[in-house]
Amino acid sequence: MTEETNTFSKRAKRYASVTKNASSTTFRLLASKYLGIKIDEEMHAEDIKKMLSNLRGPLMKIAQILSTIPGILPEAYEKELAELQSNAPPMGKLFVKRRMRGELGDGWQENFQTFNLNASFAASLGQVHIAETSKEKLACKLQYPDMSSAIEADLKQLKLFFKIFETRSGINTKNIYTEVSERLREELDYTQELDNMKLFQKIFKKTEFIYIPEAIEKLSTSKLLTMQWLDGCSIKDFFDTSLEQRNDLAQKLFHAWYMPLYHYGVIHGDPHLGNYTVRQDNTLNLLDFGCIRIFPGAFVQGIIDLYKALLKNDKEMMVHAYETWGFKDLNNDLIDALENWARYVYDPLLEDRVRKIQEHGGPEHGKEVALATYKQLQKNGGIQPPQEFVFVDRAAVGLGSAFLRLQAELNWHQMFEALIEGFDSKKVDKRQKSLKN
Repeated sequence: MTEETNTFSKRAKRYASVTKNASSTTFRLLASKYLGIKIDEEMHAEDIKKMLSNLRGPLMKIAQILSTIPGILPEAYEKELAELQSNAPPMGKLFVKRRMRGELGDGWQENFQTFNLNASFAASLGQVHIAETSKEKLACKLQYPDMSSAIEADLKQLKLFFKIFETRSGINTKNIYTEVSERLREELDYTQELDNMKLFQKIFKKTEFIYIPEAIEKLSTSKLLTMQWLDGCSIKDFFDTSLEQRNDLAQKLFHAWYMPLYHYGVIHGDPHLGNYTVRQDNTLNLLDFGCIRIFPGAFVQGIIDLYKALLKNDKEMMVHAYETWGFKDLNNDLIDALENWARYVYDPLLEDRVRKIQEHGGPEHGKEVALATYKQLQKNGGIQPPQEFVFVDRAAVGLGSAFLRLQAELNWHQMFEALIEGFDSKKVDKRQKSLKN
């Protein structure tokens, strides 16, 4: 029986531990909301963060996702969960040796001249180690043990958190749950991530300012992804540089995320700051391809149709766009609520002038708009967003946050118009098909 075997005993033990803590979390929050029972939110949120950090794995990944949804949890909880995105504690050297032997065999060290047993980066599903061969420097992304047996138990806890969200938002989370579950299961398969890297290499093969690491297939498995190491520094290091430099980075990020979507129907669904670094010549490294979503051209057409509907204030076209995505049973009040959120997301694209990505209300404005939208949705019967909608919305909000922190000042409208000029959904489908050849 291998380390990764999905045994009942492992799942039962983990599930019992997580359920006790997560169910307690849900009960306390619901009791606070409906029964008026006072809780120390900051202390309770710190306990939750410690629990998730120690468990690692999919549940911690879920916590990261929850922290990016405006208003899903009280403020103290959002703050603590957000810290998990960069502060995951690494596993030790004995663990690394055992895991590498399990993936590449007893002589695994013979594949490298050097292999640093100390993790350079640690995240929710695995950690990254620097290694070298006679030819190049490598990054080895090694998955934590027993993730496949953990994920099903962990995903059940997501329903508890979504129960909280539904009481606060008027949003039916059935399709959101399905989408998040499917993407998380995909992220456990590093063979799929390797294929995603190849996909993005094809997309950006003619782009000189975006670099995608080359995978080393003979040193990769479904739980180990070995790739070329790309030197670069954090984009956070550029927050205090000149406006010209910040604008340049913002334009490159805009292209890196949105050119694949509008030309190929492909989106990188996890645009947090750790997934790109800046090279010495100010070009970009695009990293981490576990969360990739592919859409038919018709879905992308719906995104453009909504943009044009907002420009023209055309309600009929708005409804058509939402229905193209799969929204159902819309009435005028629900459409108004969706429009409020859409205008927040699309706002920078609607004005033909140089401006910051957000000019109203500071960093908390998005949360305020989200909470107001939730209130409208609750009042008018609620909605069930289509499955495909989830990560497009997440990517837009996440990337907007990066632009906000860069304090970039650009004509977002003209950039977007240039991107979608001559858009043809059938051509998108054709280009997408060519990527698979």
